[in-house]
Parts: sequence; structure tokens; C-alpha cells
Amino acid sequence: MKIEIWFDVACPYCYIGLKHLENAIKLHAGEQPNVVLRSFELDPEIAVDNNETQYITLTRQYKLSPLRAKQTIDSIAAAGHVAGLIIDFDKVIRTNTFDAHRLIHFAVDEGKQVEMNHRIFKAYFEEGKHIGSKKQLITLASEIGIDAKPLLESDSYSAEVRADEHRAQRIGIGKIPFFLFNEKYSITGAQPVTVFAELMKRISDS
Repeated sequence: MKIEIWFDVACPYCYIGLKHLENAIKLHAGEQPNVVLRSFELDPEIAVDNNETQYITLTRQYKLSPLRAKQTIDSIAAAGHVAGLIIDFDKVIRTNTFDAHRLIHFAVDEGKQVEMNHRIFKAYFEEGKHIGSKKQLITLASEIGIDAKPLLESDSYSAEVRADEHRAQRIGIGKIPFFLFNEKYSITGAQPVTVFAELMKRISDS
């Protein structure tokens, strides 16, 4: 079973949805699936360095009132807590995620894509680290045994990121996280563990 996941490291629903999928995989009795992470930038035009908070982003992008934006953020943080994750929007530093996606692609060749993805998610949502900073990404990569300096001083893996995004456009993906099972079945959003588990069982039994 192959599971492709289009996501962004700045997307809280992706953080939660990936956690739910991981828990479903742990419960799956059949053959363990091949999980492939695919890049998708929610805000590709955002600058690496900017002063926009998550609250401002919600009011700007989704035209929410300040009260509605706060309610949305509180509900996301609560959903993250239920999933065992810390999502602290007061610490989040909004930034461009293109280099982070390049690093996650690079980590595939190091056999550490999952670890790199987890480290970046935690750095962004829990620790308030600037994941658009090349220096910060190099530090995060070094923590899991990856030398990312040569990568981030070049444009390597840019084509891989763009290929994922172009395929998302061809498929018609408009919302993330987007989970594609065996190029046939799809799930969108941070669905409950049971939803992932039931689909995986159905695919294995077919």
C-alpha cells in the first residue's frame, strides 16, 4: 500500500492529520504502507522574514473577524492537544517554507525523512523557531545527524518540490493535508484515526 501525503510544515491540520495517520498505521494489522511526503506550500509568496502573526494571516487569507480567528486558533490548539501535540500560535513565526520542503526531500536520501519532518513541525509549532532561516534549518538537521549546509547553500531539490506542487495542481488538490492511497482513494483533512484505519483495512482486504 502506498500513501502519498501533500502537506505543508506551516499547516496545523497537516501536523494533526499526519499524527492521526501514524497512529492508524500502528493499529494496522496488514503490511506496513509505504508513506511518501509531497510538498505543498500554503502561502508560497510569503517572505522569509515578515511580521505577520497567525491571527493576522487568518483574518487576511480567510477574511475572518479577529474573534473568529481567535476561536479558530483555540480550536486547532485543542485538537492538537487531543492528538498529543503542542500547537502554540503565540510562538509561531510565520515564514516561507520552500527551503524546509527542500530539506525534507533531501532527508529521503539520508533515510531520515520522517525524523526531519517531525523535527521541523515541532520546531515551528511548539518551539517558535524560524524554519525559514537556512541557519536554523541547518541546526535542526544536525540534531538528527544530517549535514544540510551544502544543500541549503545550493538550489538542490527545488525541482522535486515544484514537481510535487505541479502534480497537486494536475490532480486538483486545493486543500491539505491530502492523503492519496494507491493513487485511487483519497482523504482530505485531519480526519480521525478511525477514518484512516478503516480505509487501510478496506484496501488490504480488497
